Amino acid sequence: MRTTFELSGRTARCPRLLCVLVLLCALALRLCAQGSAGSAGKLEPRALVDFPTAGMIPRGNIALDVDFYGEGGLDLACTVGIFDRLSAGLSYGGSGLIGGGSAVMNPAPGFNIKVRLLEESVYVPALALGFDSQGHDGYDRSLDRYVIKSPGLYTVFSKNYAFLGFLSLHGGANYSLERSDGNSNVNLFGGIEKTIGPFLSLMLEYNLASNDTGENALGHGKGYLSVALRCSLGGGFTLGVNFKDLADNGGNVTVANRTVHIEYVRPL
Repeated sequence: MRTTFELSGRTARCPRLLCVLVLLCALALRLCAQGSAGSAGKLEPRALVDFPTAGMIPRGNIALDVDFYGEGGLDLACTVGIFDRLSAGLSYGGSGLIGGGSAVMNPAPGFNIKVRLLEESVYVPALALGFDSQGHDGYDRSLDRYVIKSPGLYTVFSKNYAFLGFLSLHGGANYSLERSDGNSNVNLFGGIEKTIGPFLSLMLEYNLASNDTGENALGHGKGYLSVALRCSLGGGFTLGVNFKDLADNGGNVTVANRTVHIEYVRPL
């Protein structure tokens, strides 16, 4: 039974990542789907790929999130469910941590806080307000910003529907505090989650990246389109493989920027 809102790359070749995910999903058949993916998932998905949903950690639980990205990069986040409608946490990481090159650490720890203002009902989506200073895919010191800017201040809605399992819609707006590149526009983002069986979910996310345009932009005006597969492995673990920037907005990928996400949630 899933507790939803209403009811409660470059580092590896694409085929290899898919094989790993399939093998781990096969193991999940012997376990209860105690993660955030699939129709039997017991946890709300708190993010799509780079941007948040209105999902929350249950009160009294702690979540560890690990992201592996290109150039030996790794980000680690720890978030605590203070109340059912309030969570907060810290994150830190850097690029070059895996391999023989020099490590480039993030300039400061990231901080996140989220409060759910509205619970979902039949006609009303769940609504959350939050702040997150952790960007993604490494820090560009020359521009004093992350490759994918942090959300900063954001508001996001989430609505879940029963459709061959579950279909969830998410959308929001954010204002990043990373403005040293000269762009301080408000940004829009959105996405879809579709469960595929009891322990697997497919995610689609689009980041308009209206705050990543202009002379010093890393993007090329097409926005960032990403998809992800999430698999609940049991015991609070969820494994994800992300295929980011499918439209090559950053101008430096052949098929997609492939990253890996691991989530672990447990009571304190």
